[in-house]
Amino acid sequence: MRWIKGAILGLLCLLFLFVGVMFTINNTQLVTVDLVLLKLPEASLSLWLVATFILGGVLGMAISVVSVLLLRTRLRAERRRVTNAQKELDQLRTAGLKNAA
Repeated sequence: MRWIKGAILGLLCLLFLFVGVMFTINNTQLVTVDLVLLKLPEASLSLWLVATFILGGVLGMAISVVSVLLLRTRLRAERRRVTNAQKELDQLRTAGLKNAA
């Protein structure tokens, strides 16, 4: 089962590589990207598209990392609150048993 999963993953990687190569071959026109305040140098269309795709992926992962870290911090704080509440509940239970006796 593991080798089937690896084979499928390998085939998908080869497919994406093939599509990327074909995309690069078919989009060789030179373009200049104008970002209003910044004019980027002339390069092939495929280079700019691949660069923006990679930049978007990196930025998406960075934003995800930040949100995961914030959620972990909140989780740690909530676990601490639950632990403190559990300790307080245990103290109240034992205090109630001592008062009843």
